[in-house]
Amino acid sequence: MKGIILAGGDGTRLKPITISFSKQLLPVFDKPLIYYPLATLMNLGIKEILIIIKNNQKNNFQNLLGNGSQFGINIKYAIQNEPNGIAEALIIGKKFLKNDPVALILGDNIFYSQELNNKNKIINNNGATVFLYRVKNPYQYGVAKFHNNKLQSIVEKPSKPPSNLAVTGLYIYDNKAIELVNDLKPSKRNELEITDLNNLYIKKQKMKYVILEDSSVWFDAGTPSSLLFASQYIQAIQERNNILILSPEEVALRKKYITKKSLINNLKDMPKNNYFDKLTNLKT
Repeated sequence: MKGIILAGGDGTRLKPITISFSKQLLPVFDKPLIYYPLATLMNLGIKEILIIIKNNQKNNFQNLLGNGSQFGINIKYAIQNEPNGIAEALIIGKKFLKNDPVALILGDNIFYSQELNNKNKIINNNGATVFLYRVKNPYQYGVAKFHNNKLQSIVEKPSKPPSNLAVTGLYIYDNKAIELVNDLKPSKRNELEITDLNNLYIKKQKMKYVILEDSSVWFDAGTPSSLLFASQYIQAIQERNNILILSPEEVALRKKYITKKSLINNLKDMPKNNYFDKLTNLKT
C-alpha cells in the first residue's frame, strides 16, 4: 500500500496566516502540521508517500521533508495548483500508485488513535474504508447515513444530519478507485468530490467503515481555533506523559525504519530544544 497526503489548497479558513505559507507547514505545538498525517501513514506501515502541493510551496516542503530518507521512507511530490477536489488526488497520483491500493489523508487532519495502528483491522483489499467520528456539529461534515445498521450513503453537509458520525479525512481505497474517479462528474462547485467516490463504493457494497472510539481524537486543524486547540492538546498530552505524539522520527525508530545511530546523526544540525531532547532520549 502507498500513501497520498493532500497538502495543496489555499488555506482559506486560516487567512491571512496562509497568504504566503501553506497551512500544512504551520506549527502544531512542536511540529509542523504535515508531520501528523505523515506519521499516521507511517504508523500504517506505509513507506512510499506522495505529497500533493501547490507549486509555489514546493521548495518549502522539500526543505522540510526532503526525500524522506531521514525517516526511512520515500517521499515524492506532485502539483495541484487549482482546488479541483480531494478525489483528484487519485488522478494526480495515478503513475505513483501504479497497481497498489492507497491510503489518502488530508494534510490538515490529526488523528490520535490506537485503532489506526492496527493495519490488519482497517485495510480493505477489495474495496474502501472510511473512518467515522462522533461530532457535535455534523452539519459541517460529510455524514454517514445508516439503514438497519447498514451504511446506506454519505450525505455532504446536511441541514438535517441523519447521524452524528462525520467522515474524517482518512480514506483507504483499492486500486479500482482510480478508474472510479474518472467516472465522476464535477459537482456544482466544479470539484471531484470524495463523497461521490465514497458513495460509489457504498453502492457497490464495497465500503467498510470504522467508528473511531471515544478515546480517539480527531482534529480538522483548518481554522485558527482548531489549530490552537490541537496545539494545546498535543502540548498537554506530551508534557504530562513525557512522550512524542505523531513524530515521524519516533515512528521511524519504533518501526525500525531507521536505527538510533542514524537518528542521532540526522539530529546533529538540529537546535538543542525540547523536541531534540525527546528524540535523543527515545528508546530503541
